[in-house]
Amino acid sequence: MKSSHSHTPRRLAARQLGLSMIELLVALAIGSILIAGAVFVYMQSRNSYAVNDSVSRLQETARFAMSVIEPDVRMGGNWGLLNDPELVTGRAAQTAGAVLPGNANKCGTNFAVDLFTTIEGTNAGYTFGVARQPACNPNGAGAQANTDTLIVRRATGNPVAATAGRVQVWSTRTSGGLFTNGAAPAAAVPPGGQVNDVIVNAYYISRDSDGRPGVPSLRRKSLVAGPDFQDQEIVSGVEDLQVQFGIDPTGSAGIATRYVNPGAALPVGTQIVAVRLWIMTRADATEVGYRDTTNYQYANRNFTPNDAFRRVLFTRTIQLRNRIRI
Repeated sequence: MKSSHSHTPRRLAARQLGLSMIELLVALAIGSILIAGAVFVYMQSRNSYAVNDSVSRLQETARFAMSVIEPDVRMGGNWGLLNDPELVTGRAAQTAGAVLPGNANKCGTNFAVDLFTTIEGTNAGYTFGVARQPACNPNGAGAQANTDTLIVRRATGNPVAATAGRVQVWSTRTSGGLFTNGAAPAAAVPPGGQVNDVIVNAYYISRDSDGRPGVPSLRRKSLVAGPDFQDQEIVSGVEDLQVQFGIDPTGSAGIATRYVNPGAALPVGTQIVAVRLWIMTRADATEVGYRDTTNYQYANRNFTPNDAFRRVLFTRTIQLRNRIRI
């Protein structure tokens, strides 16, 4: 006699095949939540990486700009074996008659040989060249509004051979002179004397980079062979340069008692002993979902961009090796 339960396991197995509609919907809901969470984490990680990468690039740009300007400024007022420009003959103030011909003056009369002001700048504007000498105008669409300029005059750190067509300085421990004909005096022969190239760099911010209109850049007008001035891009992505000079009003302590903007009226005998720089870098393109509403207050600037560009602001105070008398 067959048991009435002989087909029960088969019937139970048939009922357990597949998933019910409710179970399927629950599984799909849980899977969707997990996938959505994974996608959200991925997007957040990707956005964080993009932001960190952008900030790192801006910081790298600012550091590079500082690494170019800082050693230049620190050596300002060095003239080979001398650090007193009053001992160098052939220098001339920008208010005097030109002592060199042609392009040596295209950024201003005696701009290449004004050893009276070995460190100087302009406040909130590019004023050398322009109407006086269009060949020295800023690159591209012009200088960035409300930015400062910084001019450094000095000699190269290492001696060089006398070369015709270059502005050079010969020096001993007690005297020196400028020349461009490649014929240094006998006093310049080592070990008692030496010859160095004269370096003049005028840093400014342009509205455009090379081949990239609308992307601001740090540039400089540099004294080259000819003598002439050549426009060079240092690095793109720099939006602002602000400068202040640390001064010693007595000219004796060698310590900055206050900082002033370029062009400030100062008493005779004041010495510049330090230069404080602010460099602001800006991303090349706007960032979706980001708005820079930071109120930036530095030097004599106070503004809020209220746009979609990401920015980084760097500052540094550079002590001068040679005091600059005003």
